[in-house]
Formats: sequence, C-alpha cells, structure tokens
Amino acid sequence: MAINIIYKKPKPMDGAQVNTLIKRCPPLDTNSLYCNLLQCLDFSETSIVAKNSNGEIVGFISGYIPPKRARTLFIWQVALDPEYRGQGIASEMLSRLFSRDSDLRFMETTISPSNTASQKLFKSFFTTHHMSLETHTLFERGIHFADDHEDEVLYRAGPAKQFTPIHAV
Repeated sequence: MAINIIYKKPKPMDGAQVNTLIKRCPPLDTNSLYCNLLQCLDFSETSIVAKNSNGEIVGFISGYIPPKRARTLFIWQVALDPEYRGQGIASEMLSRLFSRDSDLRFMETTISPSNTASQKLFKSFFTTHHMSLETHTLFERGIHFADDHEDEVLYRAGPAKQFTPIHAV
C-alpha cells in the first residue's frame, strides 16, 4: 500500500498535534505545548512536519541554526508516529530539511546511547550524503543531568558538498 505524505514547514496551529505526536514517541523527551508552539512559530524554517492524507501530523523534526555556527543545522528532535516507521519518512524529512538552505554544510544532533533507531537514521543519512562523522559526549548523565537522563552524544557530520535538493518543500 502506497502512502501519501505531505511535507511542510510547521505553523503555530500544528503545535498541539506536534506535542501529542512527541508523547506517542518514547523515548523522546516531551516538552511543553508552549515550547512546541514556539518551535512551530520561530523555528519553522528549520523544522518540518509530515502529514498523512487526512492532514494528521505523523512526523516532526525540530531544528535550529546555532548562532555561532551559521552553516550548521542542529536537529533537536525527530518524532515519527510508530505506525509510519520503516517507510523512509524520517530520512525524507531530514533530506528535505537540510536541502532548504544551500549554505548549510554541517549537521549536528545529540543521541542517547540506547537510542539505536536514531543512531541508524543519522548514520545512514550521513553516509548517503558523503558526510564524515565525529562524535563525543556533549552532556553527561552525572554532570549535566543529575543522573536523571542518559548521556547525550553529539554527532557532528560534514562538510556536505553543495547539497542538491531532492525535493522542494
């Protein structure tokens, strides 16, 4: 069965659906609805939603460009409804998002050691786009998280060559 997915920049009206989606995607950290509203408003250029044919949000990637690294897209969170996993939607969202800005050369994200699905997604993306990868622990469980959260390992990949958009969003 072929599925029809529409990829768009998020809008503030998407915030509530994004918040609900993230709650359905453990082990992702949930943020407040207000945070997700701000992501959909102020970070819409560096975020993306995937909607099914009924207009329901089934995927969301939030990101931003760090102020001191203008050619880097930092991916904050990737959420994909469990029913839609394994169909290439998360990879397509990453590709569309990274291709929006032709000046981008690097991608960063943090991933907890136990989140093997995210590790697989990003390593595959980096390999496909011929980006070299460096990793190191950015935030440590015992130092930054008061033992309440796993370490967060920074994945920094690039530089990407002139990234040719696969699809426009």
